[in-house]
Amino acid sequence: MKFFVDTAETDQIAELNDLGMVDGVTTNPSLILKSGRDILEVTREIAEMVDGPVSAEVVALTADEMIAEGRKLAAIAGNIAVKVPLTWDGLKACKVLSGEGNMVNVTLCFSANQALLAAKAGATFISPFIGRLDDINLDGMELIADIRTIYDNYGFETQILAASIRTVNHAFQAAYIGADVMTAPPGVIKKMAEHPLTEQGLKTFMADWEKTGQKIL
Repeated sequence: MKFFVDTAETDQIAELNDLGMVDGVTTNPSLILKSGRDILEVTREIAEMVDGPVSAEVVALTADEMIAEGRKLAAIAGNIAVKVPLTWDGLKACKVLSGEGNMVNVTLCFSANQALLAAKAGATFISPFIGRLDDINLDGMELIADIRTIYDNYGFETQILAASIRTVNHAFQAAYIGADVMTAPPGVIKKMAEHPLTEQGLKTFMADWEKTGQKIL
């Protein structure tokens, strides 16, 4: 499973990238706002930092404007994935931009039908939002499973990018079901390393080691 980091904070990306935990980065207008940075500047910096796809989102609502913005974003670096919303205009933009050889991430997906349309339009990635479905008492993981089945049925190459990952359980379930990619905040990825039995075991080892009176260095 590929790990994308869902942030525009370059210091957090760098820390995880040094550990080999970054296969790509996703950003959106909300994350750009939070970073306080210029979208073109920070996107360029991130794209230079990581080797994998860096999703940069258009903010236009019509197909022609999305295409124009997408071309400008794609020109920043060769590893930019243009992010478009899953609207009819977004699908039109996806078709054109992917046809020009650009990676396209179709975002704000909340149904298997939407995911099917995105694959037909040539999306590189489809981003189903797990957490937001959970917010309205629907099971976001059921959507991941449905998309996985449909894509496997017909051999679609569009990668399932599990988004709106909020918990380590979301991360586990997405991997178990077979999502190609998950994108999560840095804090969630780091929390995947934690387990109370690990902490308990380490505490015991350290206590016993102290009793030996030995040193390694």
